[in-house]
Amino acid sequence: MGLRISIDLDDDDLKHFRLIMREARNTALRLQPEDIVANAKRHLQNVDKERIPLFVRDRLRKLGVMIQMLTDHEWRLPQKDTVRVLNALAYFTEPEDLIPDHIPGIGYLDDAIMIELVVRELKHEIDAYDDFCQFRLSHPPSKGIKTKTTDISREQWLDGRRKELQSRMRRRRKQSGSGSRSKLL
Repeated sequence: MGLRISIDLDDDDLKHFRLIMREARNTALRLQPEDIVANAKRHLQNVDKERIPLFVRDRLRKLGVMIQMLTDHEWRLPQKDTVRVLNALAYFTEPEDLIPDHIPGIGYLDDAIMIELVVRELKHEIDAYDDFCQFRLSHPPSKGIKTKTTDISREQWLDGRRKELQSRMRRRRKQSGSGSRSKLL
């Protein structure tokens, strides 16, 4: 029999998480982007070795998606958008966090909360990347694409869709107000 726990964070709680994220970003400024990604990957690998609650594991999967967005050579996230995702990963560059990870049951709770907060801010980026991945799966990598008038390479096909999705991502972010005035990033 499981137990459901609901957590409400008020404005003061969110302010505290924003402060922690700002400190993590400042620390991460001294790191190369590949080091930030490597630290986040390492964090996920460490978690895979531990028994953690399912609600935490579900959020950590989203951390994996953010890492993939940065490392997927076919997605080619533009620099400005890459910085937003790197800022989201900054929290995972520090080995010490709010709740020590070794505490059973709740050690990764702060990680799950932080991921939930940044996923909300990167919603449009994650949605666009998910759509790109689905689009890419719809055609095997070994063939070109035949249209009514011409043959195009798989690269051209993906390039067109990538540009369309990244444009949509920026447009939706601007419409929702989560671009330049973001709260955590």
